[in-house]
Amino acid sequence: MAENIQDQADIVTELDLQDHLHDHDHDHGETCKHHQHNHSHANVTIRHLMFGAVLILSSFIADYIYEDDFISESTMIFGSLVLAVPIITSALKNIFKFNIHMEVLVGLGLLAALVSGRYDEAGLIALFMLIAISLEEKTAHGAQKSIHGLIKLTPSIAHRILSDDTEEDVAARRLIPGDIIRVRPGENFPADGKIVKGISSINQASITGESLPVDKAEGDDVFAGTSNLSGAVEVKVTVIGADTTLGKVQKLIEEAEQTRFPALRLIDEYLGYYTPMMLMLALSVYYFTGDLMQFVYVLVIACPCAVVISTPSAVVAAIASAARLGLLVKNVSIIELAAKVNAVVFDKTGTLTKGELEVSRLSPVDEVELADLLQVAATAEAQSNHPTAIAIRELAKEANVILHPQDTYEEVPGKGVKVVSGSSILYVGRKIWLEELGLNTAAAVKASESESMDAMAGTQVYVAKDKLVLGSIGLRDAIRPEALPAIEELKSKDIPYTAIVSGDQAVVANQVAAKIGIPNVSAECLPEDKVRYVEDLKNKKYTVAVVGDGVNDAPALAAGDISIAMGAIGSDVAINSASIALMNNDLRRVPFVIELSKKTRNIIHMNLLFSVLLIIGGMMLFIFGSDAINNIATMFKINNPGIIKSLFAAFIHIFGTLIIIFNSARLVRAGEHLTLEQE
Repeated sequence: MAENIQDQADIVTELDLQDHLHDHDHDHGETCKHHQHNHSHANVTIRHLMFGAVLILSSFIADYIYEDDFISESTMIFGSLVLAVPIITSALKNIFKFNIHMEVLVGLGLLAALVSGRYDEAGLIALFMLIAISLEEKTAHGAQKSIHGLIKLTPSIAHRILSDDTEEDVAARRLIPGDIIRVRPGENFPADGKIVKGISSINQASITGESLPVDKAEGDDVFAGTSNLSGAVEVKVTVIGADTTLGKVQKLIEEAEQTRFPALRLIDEYLGYYTPMMLMLALSVYYFTGDLMQFVYVLVIACPCAVVISTPSAVVAAIASAARLGLLVKNVSIIELAAKVNAVVFDKTGTLTKGELEVSRLSPVDEVELADLLQVAATAEAQSNHPTAIAIRELAKEANVILHPQDTYEEVPGKGVKVVSGSSILYVGRKIWLEELGLNTAAAVKASESESMDAMAGTQVYVAKDKLVLGSIGLRDAIRPEALPAIEELKSKDIPYTAIVSGDQAVVANQVAAKIGIPNVSAECLPEDKVRYVEDLKNKKYTVAVVGDGVNDAPALAAGDISIAMGAIGSDVAINSASIALMNNDLRRVPFVIELSKKTRNIIHMNLLFSVLLIIGGMMLFIFGSDAINNIATMFKINNPGIIKSLFAAFIHIFGTLIIIFNSARLVRAGEHLTLEQE
């Protein structure tokens, strides 16, 4: 009794730990994210950003509506301070840490703009800067969420069989190797083990990626986290906890996440040199002129409004385009990194294929019609929920086959179904089962062997009526119709390496590869084999994109330079391990991501080059064209040339910002051809 109470306490404790895991992982993710950068960002919330943006917008509206400038000016000052103070504070912290980055330059520029009274400039610059920071910090805690999903696959409670053949419920973590446990239909296995009694069909796609349930009998191995579909089985525990196959998947995700290096931000590469150069230039102007306002004007012109928005404006447009096409980009750095991809590795089941069975062939024996074979099979499978039965019934429905009523129905776990219909006994199942019943399958085997190897790939069931075996039905995982055009488009974009890495049988994987034109195949892979394959490619200097959908794909997704999860049917573990979730399962989005990345990179470079040249050119004109500015002031009878200088500085920023925004906006229309095809 005491032990049972302790077991129940352990179960409750474990469930409580699972409930609190997300919070712990969130904190850990924040710590990890903090260490990904060697400088701090302005600490603002979305509400803070929206509040400041509303104030800035209200100022412009008030300036248009009211004749009195007090309302618009006070609103603008308040809004610019709300947005600018966090950035200036962050800039000062970075200066004290001797980290000269984009935030420092923007902070000094904001400070200069505020000192010179350019509150509208300060507000707009701060707004775009905070948007950039929000984009960069909006990354998912992939490994932690993946691990949380993995824990859900393993049941907390196990049914342990005692020496007197009675059963007790214990916490799964209290199992030890050698324990005998019972796993009923519909339950997941709590540990790795070997079946000692019973037969069943096991869905182990979460581990191996196999598209079909696998029939298991005494002596066969089972994995923690896989699902028992039909018969009750007794399993001798061999491995528990972190040593199970599922535990190794968890460890691989953690290791792959830790070894992933974030892409360098392009804007930092430019501004690392730009910042000290602009400061030295402003100080030089002040040194030679002795005019503090000249120093301020140079900083105002040098204030990198256009530079700051060069990257985020392009990234926002790219993300908007991707979202329109069903691509959820969880890490904005991927938008830049995808342009370098030269190897794409695909999982097969659920990725290149639908993860749903379809009938690939009907092989009746001599003197048996195709329609008769299909009618008997569909009648026998009318009540079964097995994927094989669903595929057969679907074909029968399409062919308008009329099913006969069933009198009795019996499903033999792991073997097949037996149905009495009228005066006939119908069988659909494995060849070995029909032979155990004394039926002769030789003619059916001969009929199926006459088929091509392509038609043979997959699985097959045999159909019998009374004492006669009518033939066999072949089934296979249906290839996605978008797979072939996606692969062809990847080739057209000069991607030199594409591969299928699958846990499925070699004959099945090779067949799919041949149909869609993928030259490299690695089959019958466990999760660690997939990771090793990806790492080998990376060691050969490939930039690897991994596309998958299952738990068994999660470590490889985490190991890839970029990763794309099939979001609509993919597991939470795969999606959380990936940097991009493909929500509509259209594989043509994979080459689009690479194309979009290249366009985005080009536009970012154009934006940066234009904005830097505009600022430098403007300052050259500003420094060496003072006489021209004074002449303009005299021409318009303006006593204070500083007004012209301020207007000129504002024009530089406004002109540069508009050009950058319009140039980046071209990305929004990227992928319109896919949208039109979808419609």
